[in-house]
Amino acid sequence: MNTAARAYRRASEGLNREQLILDNVVYVRKILSTLVAGLPAHCDRENLEQAGVVGLVETANSYDPTRGVAFRTYAYPRIRGAIVDEMRKNSPVPQQMLEHITTVKRAHSQLDGPVTPEMLASHTGFTLERIHQVLEAMRFMKPQHWNDLFCHVHPSWDSQTESPGAEMEARELKRVVANNIEKLPERERLVLTLYFTEDLTLSEIGQVIDVSESRVSRILAAAKFRLKEMVEADLKK
Repeated sequence: MNTAARAYRRASEGLNREQLILDNVVYVRKILSTLVAGLPAHCDRENLEQAGVVGLVETANSYDPTRGVAFRTYAYPRIRGAIVDEMRKNSPVPQQMLEHITTVKRAHSQLDGPVTPEMLASHTGFTLERIHQVLEAMRFMKPQHWNDLFCHVHPSWDSQTESPGAEMEARELKRVVANNIEKLPERERLVLTLYFTEDLTLSEIGQVIDVSESRVSRILAAAKFRLKEMVEADLKK
């Protein structure tokens, strides 16, 4: 490749990266909306958004479209991780909630799947509302396979390399996810659909179903957890 061709290629790649960033700034805000719902007013949301944008820029710089992984699939954990890292500096999760998270995780490990929020409530003695709060509080932590839907729905999110047969696996996974979404409680199904399909923010969803943004966040957390459990159980059959 001659010098002019190399220069053109570098310029073209630079423009593509810039377009990826511009096209996904709103995606950063959408991820942020889930993470910051219910945070104290003193938390600096603008600073958290800047952290997410930094994560987006770093992702755009390392993304290789020839590997066959969709950009948002590749970007999600990196943007989310950048925001969560910034959140952790301010330690927004109270000690009591951290203890409750530990209790719920222990209960989860002792139950046969698919585990539901109701089963966790029964096993721990917590109210169902408290379980929803615990699942929501998990947003402050790094995504973990046991509680985060995306760890399961997008198993390739931490890699740009697709394994042989990945396309077939992806189709099967989409089918299983779609079937199980239909089994969710009506309100959880509606919130999940509005968030992922209609691309609404938590605040906008709250206006649709007439509840607060923080309540929408808890419903979404419960829906993601319940769906992950059902999908995982189906794929093990």
